[in-house]
Amino acid sequence: MPPPWSTEQVLSLSPDASSTAAARKLATPVPWGSTGATDAAVWGLCAGSGKSPYVTVVDLTGPAYSCSCPSRKFPCKHALALLVLWSQGQVAAAVEPAEFARTWLAGRAARAARPATSAAAEPVDEAAAARRVTARADRVAAGVADLQRWLRDQVTHGLAGADRAGYRHFEPVAGRLVDAQAPGLADTVRTLPAAAASGEGWPARLLEELALLHLLTTAHARLDELPDGLAAVVRRRIGFPTRAADVLATPAHRDTWAVLSVHDSSQDRLSVRRVHLHGTTSARDVAVVSFAAAGQPLDASLMAGTTLDADVHTYPGDPFRALVGQRHGEPARLTAPPAGVTLRDAARRWADALTADPWAAAIPVVLGPALVGVDGHGAFWVQDDTGRLPVPLGVQPWTALAVAGGRPVVLAVDYGAAGATPRAVLAGEELVAL
Repeated sequence: MPPPWSTEQVLSLSPDASSTAAARKLATPVPWGSTGATDAAVWGLCAGSGKSPYVTVVDLTGPAYSCSCPSRKFPCKHALALLVLWSQGQVAAAVEPAEFARTWLAGRAARAARPATSAAAEPVDEAAAARRVTARADRVAAGVADLQRWLRDQVTHGLAGADRAGYRHFEPVAGRLVDAQAPGLADTVRTLPAAAASGEGWPARLLEELALLHLLTTAHARLDELPDGLAAVVRRRIGFPTRAADVLATPAHRDTWAVLSVHDSSQDRLSVRRVHLHGTTSARDVAVVSFAAAGQPLDASLMAGTTLDADVHTYPGDPFRALVGQRHGEPARLTAPPAGVTLRDAARRWADALTADPWAAAIPVVLGPALVGVDGHGAFWVQDDTGRLPVPLGVQPWTALAVAGGRPVVLAVDYGAAGATPRAVLAGEELVAL
């Protein structure tokens, strides 16, 4: 049986802090019985407040979870606790799953093998579809024109007071863009209050963000004149969806991909997961970004500290964002940190990224060996022989500083205009997520 995941990898699957805390309390052998594990699944019965124990099964190949508890979180605290026990070597290996686990696993396999009913078999009204595309394009164009007028007003009347106005100055504009079916522009407008309230020098930062918005609206007006890759970027930034099928139709980049970091955040009413993949042969870095509605589980098929032999497909016009296509085997444990690049080389990659997408916020990069430090004013930095780069304001990577211990380390970072945000530290065979 392959080595179990580390406890840190297990807890990275947790949907929230309360689930993590509850799972830690349950991760003792006392409430558990009938536990076992194979190379594909872990199972067990957990005593609860009722007469019957909770039946918990985890399909490791997903991962996917089943538990008879009433929780609507995925994974629930019982699944997490069971995996923590397994990661600590407290679940015995078994030849075959228990009957209750085998039944659930067989049902999953049957559903996976069942041919999907294809909507493509139904007749498509191409004329109606064309009308919908045209109608949306018209609404977006009207929304973009409205945004251009608002941008001119900001410059004409000045930015005074924007730092005190909060969201009420920007939310009506974002709302109109949502109505115009331009959600990408709406999301960008909703980030403006952060620039307006970010301390000394905020007018310059806000003006820079407004200028980038103006550049995007101008590019939209000239879509037909742009190269295909840049036009695809503009459409995506405006908010036109990019179909997964179109991404997976691009050329595949097969490699053994190291999963270096998994970072979760929230965006409007969505949960966002950003996964940093590093090609161990190609030294290529890409980010896989997934979304889930509030309260719904995010994709957990990529786990930090593992490697995966797979095809990766990049988005049209964006060589740093990707989807995972065909997988050519099961994940394995990451046993050696990848080689990092210098800060000078990272700056070149950032320049290339901005050439492809002038509105890029950050790209995944592996830096190092590099030092992590903090000055007397509480400002963090990353440094190597080629230069020094700040860590963005508000980011405090104390864990990275502690793990490094004054030694050069390899860092998985999000590299952007404001500096480098550490997401994981790789010291020897140890990967520490931040």
